[in-house]
Amino acid sequence: MIKFFTALCCILFWVSTGEAQAPFYQGKTVSIIVGTKAGDAFDLYARLLAQHMPKYIPGSPNIIVQNMTGAASLIAANHVYNVAKPDGLTIGAFFPALYFDQLIGRQEVQFDWSKFVWIGSPVTANHLLYMRADAPYKSIGDLAKASEPAKCGASGTTATAYFVPKLLDEVIGTKFSIITGYQSGSDVDLAIERGEVICSARTITAFFAREPFHTWRKTGFVRVLMQTGKKRESRLKDVPTIHELMDQYKSPEPARRLATLVLAAGDFGRPYLLPPKTPADRVNILRQAFEKTIKDKAVLADAEKRKLEIDPNFSDELEKLAKEVVDQPPEIVARMRQMLGK
Repeated sequence: MIKFFTALCCILFWVSTGEAQAPFYQGKTVSIIVGTKAGDAFDLYARLLAQHMPKYIPGSPNIIVQNMTGAASLIAANHVYNVAKPDGLTIGAFFPALYFDQLIGRQEVQFDWSKFVWIGSPVTANHLLYMRADAPYKSIGDLAKASEPAKCGASGTTATAYFVPKLLDEVIGTKFSIITGYQSGSDVDLAIERGEVICSARTITAFFAREPFHTWRKTGFVRVLMQTGKKRESRLKDVPTIHELMDQYKSPEPARRLATLVLAAGDFGRPYLLPPKTPADRVNILRQAFEKTIKDKAVLADAEKRKLEIDPNFSDELEKLAKEVVDQPPEIVARMRQMLGK
């Protein structure tokens, strides 16, 4: 009898210990809330991570992508910050320039950019401005001299398609009229094909990653007029950088400081974030899983096959940058408010 009870106690101890050591993520589902439509570059990167990241999370949870469009991904950001439980089961993926809206005090903003918990970004994101090839504007110089502004399309004020041309207005003296309210970048693409607008801006990654850009480049439907990197991208050797243009047009120092603040969005890239107060142990699990995933040779090969560039930033860099961009002197905030028409 004593041996029976001893054996029973051992079994119970083993079972309880096994349950206590079961990984938190075992049998659970993690949602990546993407602030764009399916098929946009943000969505493509999220689906790459959703496929490969589970094997690096203890318990191998299922990861699904949920698209929550609207207001240039502001709706998704507000949801992740305020509605999603901070339990490590909801990850946000939304536009990296949302700190613009916080800086200028838009009432719709219901988050503090610096208080999101940062996981990482698979790619930094320099931008480019493109225009229909049949438009009368052949260069940035033409846009600076234009009597009538060129019509560009954008989903909202924190979309690349909005802030890139607006920044050019501020630092170079170009003239753009931005038509907002499109649901996503793909809707802007359709508007350009229909002739509703003639120009827009995208990340360089997106321009070389998906349709309709593959077809547009082959047919010469659009031309690229400007890029934001400090050096010319190898695939855009004939396209001037914004820094070259600022030198050419002798942009004053306040304009250059504004450009630095705005273009920091490219360093955030395509970030993945968690709600504030997510438990530290789960944060660490997801950060480590992201880093291992983004360095995995099989993942890099899959990304290359999908035409998705990988140039990651990790949590410590993004966390530091998030604090820097929201801590700006009043004169720079005033310039940004002017740029965004607030």
